[in-house]
Amino acid sequence: MRIVFIGPPGAGKGTQCKRLAEHLDIPHLSTGEMLRQSRGDSAIGKLIASYIDHGRLAPDHLVMPIVTNRLSAPDCRRGCLFDGFPRTVTQAEQLDHYLSENHHQLDVVLHLDVAPTELARRLLHRATIEHRHDDTETTIKARLQVFHDQTKPVLDYYRRHGLVESIDGMQTPDQVFMQILDCLNSRH
Repeated sequence: MRIVFIGPPGAGKGTQCKRLAEHLDIPHLSTGEMLRQSRGDSAIGKLIASYIDHGRLAPDHLVMPIVTNRLSAPDCRRGCLFDGFPRTVTQAEQLDHYLSENHHQLDVVLHLDVAPTELARRLLHRATIEHRHDDTETTIKARLQVFHDQTKPVLDYYRRHGLVESIDGMQTPDQVFMQILDCLNSRH
């Protein structure tokens, strides 16, 4: 299965992806993690860091090669979970093109829906627990605005393709996971 998780920062995508990846025995691809890992001393790494550190999305031309390189790995043959990717309509179109060229398609897009006040609370808590320097009040506001402006249109794109299932992300993690499993079972 190839599943996209879409939701604003703090919606629980990473938590649910880890559980579902284990349940389905497919890799969990977190583009945020891949981008943070590429922050090294290279020119591209420094450029990516400048975007992340200011709560902005890395440009498509930097993200897509990282993603397609990962998708070519043998462990992705049976499928994968996309955590926070695609974040723009251009990335969604490029992903569809890549999958089509490789005789694959997305099975479902899971939209984790969480109220903005809860998102801010979760992100500030995560910053404290995980010592994430990219989760400050300023970057949280910027990231939520970026999600609204650039990523919500991705939901519209996938809705037109009949792929979106909305999940109530305000529930407990166990309840969210059960709703995800119900959605997947109803599609197969």
